[in-house]
Amino acid sequence: MTSEAPGECFVYITLPGETAPVTAGRFALTVDRRGVPEGRFVYGRSYLERPNAVALDPVELKLAPRTYATVAMGGVFGALRDASPDHWGRRVIQRHLGKAQPGEMDYLLHSPDDRAGALGFGLHQTPPAPRRSFNQTLHLAAVQRIADALAADEHLPPTGGADEAGHDQVEKLMLIGTSMGGARPKAVVEDDDGLWLAKFNRPDDAWNSARVEHAMLTLARACGLLTAQSRVVEVAGRDVLLVKRFDREKTQAGYRRARMVSALTLLRAEDTYQARDKWSYVLLAEEVRRVCSEPAAHAAELFRRMCFNALISNVDDHPRNHAVMAQAADWKLSPAYDLTPAVPVSLERRDLAMACGDAGRFAHAANLLSQSARFLLEAAQARAMVDAMEAQVRGTWYATARAAGVSERDCARIAPAFAYPGFRWAQQP
Repeated sequence: MTSEAPGECFVYITLPGETAPVTAGRFALTVDRRGVPEGRFVYGRSYLERPNAVALDPVELKLAPRTYATVAMGGVFGALRDASPDHWGRRVIQRHLGKAQPGEMDYLLHSPDDRAGALGFGLHQTPPAPRRSFNQTLHLAAVQRIADALAADEHLPPTGGADEAGHDQVEKLMLIGTSMGGARPKAVVEDDDGLWLAKFNRPDDAWNSARVEHAMLTLARACGLLTAQSRVVEVAGRDVLLVKRFDREKTQAGYRRARMVSALTLLRAEDTYQARDKWSYVLLAEEVRRVCSEPAAHAAELFRRMCFNALISNVDDHPRNHAVMAQAADWKLSPAYDLTPAVPVSLERRDLAMACGDAGRFAHAANLLSQSARFLLEAAQARAMVDAMEAQVRGTWYATARAAGVSERDCARIAPAFAYPGFRWAQQP
């Protein structure tokens, strides 16, 4: 381990239909005299000559023999940032490195091969062989203990010396996974069906998050949304949510990987609330129409997700929680994931994380309908979608939650989230 991260690395990609990575190009990250980071990426000539070469993303890094440069997002291109660890993964890597604030190159290079999408990073021109072994679902109790220990310790000392036991735990967690999906403790596990993202409950959760999120994914499917597959397992007396990795396909030869980029990348936006002027379902619909192979179908799917998030008061619907993916050449919306209700105090107005109409982020039926044409929907068609979904959520959320194992007490806690009164109240001028 070195004290400073290298200034450049190779970028690998697992091409459609393949299970082993190839080298796509080289990424360099430098800081100028003013302290401004700049990223540069260039495709390798041999990669560009491949008949099956594909672009890393549909927005910035298109196949071309040129050097791409950016000073946005800390100098990290969106597609590379999407393959970088999330908040939880970064926390694990910080502990692993003994650094409070590792650089972006540290995060790229120290994340294991469970990252979202089809990209990988390394210091050698020839990519390493793909990792064949993942943590097994039967080991979840041990995984949960390690995650609990790390989550509970907010001020961990550097590894080594007297902290050797803690260091060993973090080493194990590094191998288990630092994958996508927010701040919740998680790990990638494998069973006979493939790879799953295991999401653990936290002691400070307001309700049983594993069962509630599973219920929301089930409810979303009943409302016509395409969602990630999920199930809940009990581990040492505690519930764990397993969400199927939709960017991986298990084969006898190994795992095929789908390219994946977030809505944040499509919108060319920053991952901060200060930059949320670009966080918009309406703008995202236009990007989806531009990059996806079936624009009308995917725009309508995005409209349904926007409505569903409004009807369950999901205020965590930021651009990191939407994505497009490509299993072959064509891009499409990924299945919906991270669908979680919230219970804001206000009964009159609740806001989504992204703008959804003429009135900005207001989660109100009329506001959702105000820009339906941008989703390639006729006004009557959009109105029928909202009406049907509202009836489905209002009439079935409780039965769906109870069938998913959500307790009566937790149902009472989340009840104010669904079809809140202000969803239909007259809009204020």
